[in-house]
Formats: sequence, structure tokens, C-alpha cells
Amino acid sequence: MSIRLSMVSHGQARLANQFLQDLAGTPEVNELVVTENIPDAPLVPPSGLIARTRRNPVPMGFAGNHNQAFEGCAQPFYCVANPDIRLPSNPFPGLLTAMQDPSVGLVAPLVLGPGGQPEDNARRFPTPWNLALKLAGVDDGRYHLEPRSTARPVEWAAGMFLLFRTEAFRDVGGFDAKFHLYYEDVDICARLWKSGWKVMCDPGVTVVHEAQRASRHNFRYMRWHAASMARYF
Repeated sequence: MSIRLSMVSHGQARLANQFLQDLAGTPEVNELVVTENIPDAPLVPPSGLIARTRRNPVPMGFAGNHNQAFEGCAQPFYCVANPDIRLPSNPFPGLLTAMQDPSVGLVAPLVLGPGGQPEDNARRFPTPWNLALKLAGVDDGRYHLEPRSTARPVEWAAGMFLLFRTEAFRDVGGFDAKFHLYYEDVDICARLWKSGWKVMCDPGVTVVHEAQRASRHNFRYMRWHAASMARYF
């Protein structure tokens, strides 16, 4: 089972190079596309891995970058990963086990914070009602998954680390590039389910996320978040 992996760096060379070196322990990844969305220090893929580096003359959004990296993909699986992900162990054998069901189009691991606490990377689809519950602090829509529990279907999984079946990603036309940032992961999961593909999360597989949560602190990111939410609805 071979995988093309796409990682996009937004001036995050330190984090990105840590993640790239983690890939040395993942023999399932045999093709790597690294995108420098803005100029940065050199990115250094591990030796022995087929790697291409793309440098954008003009910064692109999450969807456009990963769609561009997917072009011509001949591997059966396509992984999208953020540069602030760390791999304490190889996640791919477990994730590929879930792909033995041919109806699974996307599987995600359980994402942990740096302190080992589960993050909210598997959630129910947003609706005006559950967004109101979230604002009220009642329910943020997450699935409460525990490490080492069994894989299960989820409505959507956050885009920091996703393994797609190439056929499924191609079937739904990839990410919708009209989402500049945020909600493109919600949208593609909705379209996968609508097209008959399952979306899964396997809490038996974990990765670590050094989350930035930029939309909580930067007005520009907050504006993109709001615009993407409006487009989704």
C-alpha cells in the first residue's frame, strides 16, 4: 500500500522539518509533495523518499494547495498533513487497516494535544442549533473518543491529518478551492458521505498536533473563518 503525502508550509520551516523527519519511519509513504506557500528556510525531506517541492509565486489557500499537490496522483492513497503534526509512531498501518473496507473514502487518526489530551478533530456536522450550543458552552459537537478504542464512522474529521482513498478524493473533485481557509474539511466530508463514501476516525491510531488556533487571535483568520462558515451553510 503506497501513499502520496502533501504538506504545506506557511513559513513554518522548524515545525515542517520536524514532521518531515518523522516520515523517515513511515515506509508506506513513498511520494511526498512539499509546498512552500510563502518563502521560508529550506525544507529537508528524509533521504530515500521521492520528494517534490513546489514554491507558490502567490500564496494559495488550504484547498488549492492540496488539490495542486494531488494532480497526477497514481498512488492508491493520498494523505494531507499539517506541518505542526508530530508522529510519535507510524500511524499508517492502523489507518490502512480501516481502508480494507472498500467503502471507506477517508480515515483520520485521533489527534492529541502536546500534553496527550484528545483534541476535537472528529465532530458532527455544524448546524445553527449546535453552533448555538457551542457558543453557550453546552456541546461543541465533538465525538468523545478515547485512545485505543475501535474505529468508527464520524460525520467529519478536521484537516490537520487525513488519509484519503485516491479514488474517493478524485470522485468528489477534491477540496472546494472556493473555501480559502476553514470548512473545506467539513465540506469534503459532507460530499464524501453524499457520494456513498464512509468517513472514519480510528482512535487506536494517534498523532500529536501543536495547534496554533490562529482564528481565535487574529482578525484576518477570524474573518476567513466566518466567511467559510457562511459559504458552507
